[in-house]
Amino acid sequence: MEYATYAGVALGILLLFVVCYFQFIAPSGVVDDAAVEESLSSDSLSGDADPFFMHVPEEEALSEEDSGLIQGVVAPGDTAGVLLQSWLSTSETHAMVEASKDVYALSRIRAGQPYTVRLQDEALARFEYEIDKDKRLVITRQVEDATTRWQAVVEAIVYDIQLVRVEGNIDSSLFEAMAIMGEGPALAVRLAEVFAWEINFIRDIQPGDSFRLLVEKRYREGEFNGYGLMPVAEFVNKKSKFEAYVFKDSFGNNTYFNAAGDNLKRAFLKAPLAFTRISSRFNLHRMHPILKTVRAHPAVDYAAPTGTPVKAIGSGVVTFRGYGKGAGNYITLKHASGYESMYLHLNGFAKGLKKGAKVRQGEVIGFVGSTGYSTGPHLDFRMKKNGQFLNPEKVLSPRDESVPKKDLSAFKAEREIWRGYLDGETALGDYGREEEAASQ
Repeated sequence: MEYATYAGVALGILLLFVVCYFQFIAPSGVVDDAAVEESLSSDSLSGDADPFFMHVPEEEALSEEDSGLIQGVVAPGDTAGVLLQSWLSTSETHAMVEASKDVYALSRIRAGQPYTVRLQDEALARFEYEIDKDKRLVITRQVEDATTRWQAVVEAIVYDIQLVRVEGNIDSSLFEAMAIMGEGPALAVRLAEVFAWEINFIRDIQPGDSFRLLVEKRYREGEFNGYGLMPVAEFVNKKSKFEAYVFKDSFGNNTYFNAAGDNLKRAFLKAPLAFTRISSRFNLHRMHPILKTVRAHPAVDYAAPTGTPVKAIGSGVVTFRGYGKGAGNYITLKHASGYESMYLHLNGFAKGLKKGAKVRQGEVIGFVGSTGYSTGPHLDFRMKKNGQFLNPEKVLSPRDESVPKKDLSAFKAEREIWRGYLDGETALGDYGREEEAASQ
């Protein structure tokens, strides 16, 4: 009994201490909810913010001046019906979905994407959903003769664009050099991708290398929201200078060319997968590990775990997708200029891949396996030109399409404009003014 009494007294003293602490001491060190919400509504709306921490409660008006504006972020599992149930009936939501389906289906909304609801007289008048960083879906209520209908359009998201010059020297790595200049890793990745066929950024980069580039920085409501076009770039590697200029290719896509107008992109990837090691090389007199006879192995074997994605080394057409006794599941692609590529022992094929289908360079076509005559999971990769096997490790990949002769003059003119900005002969602040003047 005496023990219980002491315990009760001790507990009472502890509780009294806790109450006194939070009443008289803790306020200066406890995070204020209002301050947190203010921080989220400003700093966290930058392009680098985690979208799941950008949610503003639906019931909370953002300001007295615009009390009908409600912003939020699509939560995991949310549907259009869940988002809109506070303002629309089931039938009204259905009507909105129907009105939008031919423009952008509301069934495609994704968690983490921002949305905005605008109210008028407490009724939903406008719904905006950001499809990606460049486009948003806008659905507005139209009332005519007491009849309500919904109008849906996809609009471009407008950014404030600033063209900036970025230049630096490499002491350790490209990522570190970018970070020192206050730039994000996305820009380092972009630069490495542009010169991927000219420079091996894992093996060849060394202290003393340098780079210069122009890139658009996009701002929205004063906050940095990512990089836009990178129209020109230079990289000096081992005292050799490489240049890249953006220009529209024959398909209308922004593509990088060197100063002479040659495409920086090669027709084939260096490897069809991110492999761990080469387990067997091209050998026309190899002892087969299963058949125990000497037979040609006109391939490179890439050891990789089962299920590793296998990519098309170049754009082409599927000429075979099926099973062979020794090859197991395999795919054959036909490329331009008489080239073929083959992918053997696959565990399975990419969904929807059929004979006759066109695939792009880098597109996943299958997955590493161990089907057919195989001692373990790996990709048996083969190449031919005009029916003759080639050593894939020694294939000199041709460049993709260069600037057509009829467009060379236009390309050179654009090249000189970008060089003017890069070399400081043209003020960066002049960027875009010609287009603005032309549109007025």
